[in-house]
Amino acid sequence: MKYKRILLKLSGEALMGGRQYGIDPKRLAEYAYEIKQITDKGVEVAIVIGGGNIFRGVAGASKGMDRVQADHMGMLATVINGLALQSALEDAEIPTRLQSAIKINEVAEPFIKRRAIRHLEKGRVVIFGGGTGNPYFTTDSAAVLRAIEINADVILKGTRVDGIYTSDPEKNADATKFDFISFDDVLRKGLKVMDTTAFTLSQENELPIIVFDMNKAGNLLKVVSGESVGTQVNL
Repeated sequence: MKYKRILLKLSGEALMGGRQYGIDPKRLAEYAYEIKQITDKGVEVAIVIGGGNIFRGVAGASKGMDRVQADHMGMLATVINGLALQSALEDAEIPTRLQSAIKINEVAEPFIKRRAIRHLEKGRVVIFGGGTGNPYFTTDSAAVLRAIEINADVILKGTRVDGIYTSDPEKNADATKFDFISFDDVLRKGLKVMDTTAFTLSQENELPIIVFDMNKAGNLLKVVSGESVGTQVNL
């Protein structure tokens, strides 16, 4: 395996599968199978998951809700998704721990860096819920922050598309895909990979990002094995 310790970033919308909202158990089981393929090979896996399938703070704020309160609702949505993914992983016999940036001791451990790293070293998957614990920060920012804290080798951003394109491939048939691209080029071309705060944090800490299609069976294993799948963002 090319990477020993990874941070996998999943969007909340990915858990919807074919539904309009909520969580699709079939999609959870598919993801659990993909993750088991790499944990069986000794890869240490941490996961950050969004909450957009349940509630998105920015959307709530745009409709007149207090932004801080809306973001707190979004954080709770990520914990719900984390619990669902934890259940799916444990059904696949993968030992999993859920850590939350906001204290919900009855359902999740508090985030403690040393404890998270110890779980990873023992072969457990660690899911980080609750975002960063602060309003105004996205789960992309949480993913980069946690990846840096646990000394991950790479951030793998699982999406619906198979990499970074010159424009949205779902809207523009002429869009072309990058196999490799630098952080500077992403910023210069105005490409949307992550929000600017998260992306800059990753760049400053020289943490590579790979954007790939998580919904294609076998892709996660290929990426971790070092095969050319998706788009790699590097210095």
